[in-house]
Amino acid sequence: MKPNLTIKPTLPLGFKANGLACGIKKRGRCDLGLIFSEKPSVACGLFTANKITSGSIKFSQANLNKARKFRAIIVNSGNANCFTNEDSFDKADEIADELARILKIKKQEVLLASTGIIARPFPVQRIKKAIPALVEGLSGSGLTRIARAIITTDTFIKLSSVRLNIGKRIITICGLAKGAGMIAPNLISPCATMLCFILSDANITQKALRVALQNAVDNSFNCITIDGCMSTNDTLLMLSNSAAFNPKIKEGTPEFNEFCSGLSRVCLSLAKMIVRDAEGATKFIQIKVTQARSYKEAKQVALSIANSNLFKAAMFGRSANFGRIIAAVGASGVDVVEKDLKVKVSSLKKKDIYVIIGLNRGNCAAVVYTSDLTPEYVKINASYS
Repeated sequence: MKPNLTIKPTLPLGFKANGLACGIKKRGRCDLGLIFSEKPSVACGLFTANKITSGSIKFSQANLNKARKFRAIIVNSGNANCFTNEDSFDKADEIADELARILKIKKQEVLLASTGIIARPFPVQRIKKAIPALVEGLSGSGLTRIARAIITTDTFIKLSSVRLNIGKRIITICGLAKGAGMIAPNLISPCATMLCFILSDANITQKALRVALQNAVDNSFNCITIDGCMSTNDTLLMLSNSAAFNPKIKEGTPEFNEFCSGLSRVCLSLAKMIVRDAEGATKFIQIKVTQARSYKEAKQVALSIANSNLFKAAMFGRSANFGRIIAAVGASGVDVVEKDLKVKVSSLKKKDIYVIIGLNRGNCAAVVYTSDLTPEYVKINASYS
């Protein structure tokens, strides 16, 4: 069975979720979510490369470094749990302790994520008070509720699922994400913010899961940029709980390759949704750099274009001033030769724009996704507080 992204997004076997409002956001908007696995899961986490990070990230990293199995992810929106006068790690620890007590699991089996305003006191008591109701409302149909609970400036929830046939068993990979601004992820091992949670009922080794996830992220979330601003809270967590009872997936097998293909499709689908929902954006822009000496070189050039405010503003204004593209290529640091450059740009009148750059240096290519820069983006971020 080929990966099928047309299925209705659904939680994999053995997972439950919920989301509710606990009072972090105004006007009763959902701001607290929970994912729970009935069976212990192997897990992987990728986090921002920013040197200043949320206490929720620090807590999750600590647990991932010392525990082997996980049962729950609790996430809040509206407050970043970062750069406050209090110890943000201790606040995260306090929430995990309360959740573990109510779920009757170990605190080491809990992972946390936060998104929202930086340097605002973290509302621990509000969150702890809401945990009993959050747990009580856990359901196999709670995917949409948690997807709503994690968004901030997003205009729509972001969900994607795929089903695969592994060893005559059907497995599901499901992802949910948020992000619309402050997006320039550089997700590395031991990353408005990007959050992503990917769940699977596949039976897979932790090592194989880690390799598959890193490969998928390198060609999806690490290939998008909206404003070139790296968040303090970028977090991607993946759990796989073996509830599908397929033969264990190991690296280097056909089953592993099939799993990687499905996971990559889910990640790329979610990454493109984030770009399409970029704050104030009117354009979805794909930049492909070809004829480079290496993938790294091609991506370096593509990101230089994607992060150019002059280029992004020109795309919003439908201005065919391709000198801005050439300038960004030259500023990338790659030793290009002017006369060898080839530039193609699709119609600027359409919502989807495709830019192709030929460097005439080699046989490697890379693709990056971005959006245009609009007055609405400035308006949103001038008043976000």
